[in-house]
Amino acid sequence: MKQVDEYIPEPVRDFERPFLLPVEDVFSISGRGTVVSGRIETGVVKPGDEVELVGIQATSKSTCTGVEMFRKSLEIGQAGDNVGVLLRGLKREDVLRGQVLCKPGSINAHTKVTAQVYVLKKEEGG
Repeated sequence: MKQVDEYIPEPVRDFERPFLLPVEDVFSISGRGTVVSGRIETGVVKPGDEVELVGIQATSKSTCTGVEMFRKSLEIGQAGDNVGVLLRGLKREDVLRGQVLCKPGSINAHTKVTAQVYVLKKEEGG
């Protein structure tokens, strides 16, 4: 195992940038509320933090009331952790996979994009 530890580099975790978690799954826990799960890409989150749900639907705000990893409560979730974040005041149907949970005001959803597309000709392999 020592050889493996020396060969595989430790991943860089970005704690300095604002909190960002792409939502992979959503579920409800009776008596507790709505939980979103996913891997924290950047930043940190802890109970009591204000968070924002961005994308697909209108942006909504909530408060993190708990962070769990493998059925254990955490004081703080950090970049690189796969966590469940318990949210206050949101219903299961208010959250969709593909949305992003983030620090309020740190990202914006976009509904338009300008792009240039080039379609390959048959001679070019298209």
